[in-house]
Amino acid sequence: MLSPASISDYRELARRRLPRLMFDYVDGGAFEETTLRANRADLQRMTLKQKVLRDVSALDTSITLFGRNLSLPVILAPIGFAGMMGRRAEVQAVRAAEKAGVPFTLSTVGICSIEEVRRTASEPFWFQLYMMKDRGVVGEILARAAAANCGALVFTVDLPVLGTRYRDIRNGMGVRLSALSKLKLAWDFAAHPMWAYDVGVRGRPHMLGTLGDVLKDANSLGALLAWTTTALDPSVTWKDLEWIRGQWKGPLILKGVLDADDAREAVKTGADAIVVSNHGGRQLDAATSTISLLPKIAEAVASETIILMDGGIRSGQDLTRALALGARACMIGRAWVYGVAAQGEAGIAAVIETIRRELRTTMALIGKTRVGDIDASVLQG
Repeated sequence: MLSPASISDYRELARRRLPRLMFDYVDGGAFEETTLRANRADLQRMTLKQKVLRDVSALDTSITLFGRNLSLPVILAPIGFAGMMGRRAEVQAVRAAEKAGVPFTLSTVGICSIEEVRRTASEPFWFQLYMMKDRGVVGEILARAAAANCGALVFTVDLPVLGTRYRDIRNGMGVRLSALSKLKLAWDFAAHPMWAYDVGVRGRPHMLGTLGDVLKDANSLGALLAWTTTALDPSVTWKDLEWIRGQWKGPLILKGVLDADDAREAVKTGADAIVVSNHGGRQLDAATSTISLLPKIAEAVASETIILMDGGIRSGQDLTRALALGARACMIGRAWVYGVAAQGEAGIAAVIETIRRELRTTMALIGKTRVGDIDASVLQG
């Protein structure tokens, strides 16, 4: 039995526990997954300066974000259909996040609804929004998020259409299956009885979530994906951001910014923060890694807005690298889903604590006692 020590270990446990279709949905990227790999490779190429004979007996990993004190510069990112990876995963995630002193972000297409997560949460959680063609539905969702006292709205701007994800297509997700393919899929699910019982029996009802009133007839992941494909609005422009700003009075964060000019426009239009993100390599497979683009975007707007980053963060050392190049904090997505798939709420908590431990170790070895003191001076060369 694998005794997990790193995020990679939790990934392996998740791979063993989940049916292939589910694991590939979380783990995969667009097309040939070049950008997905670049997110990790470009982070790992960055080296840090080790410093010696510094007093590092007291380390402070906390930050303040939108008036809330966080114990760690980490936010649990929104993950669509996370509740298919672990029983009511979004509820487990908000509990683990609160105990760890970091925010959790609920996806528009989460399995658990805004109201279900709110009943569990004692701190304001964040809500992520996709723009849909039906503005009435969007307005209703925003009102529900406000009623639930969500602490921030994360508006995903890099999904005018769904990216082409070959792993999902090969696994039959969102496509009409032949009788043989259905049999293979059923066999794969049956071969993972712990997952099937935890998610399929103990975790019901499924496919409802925040969109339950809209998706009364969506009773499968494929049906929900098919609906999402037709519901997303590819005509969204900066004018729609102005409309959202008029609907939402709390902090507004734009997720999916990869260009300095777009970052400037985001600030101009009223965004309180941006997330430098390529959707984890799940959209444009010719996109540059987020860590490579972070310095230019930070140079353009860091003095005017809060910069967050996601994409490839798997350790406290990765987190340090992103902080050094201008991120205030990082979102982690796949990492916490690996945790919930592997060990439920305890797995999410362990993932967060792993990153915390690694960050503290890294800070001590580079001679920095406060997260706020981490800057480009810690990078080698």
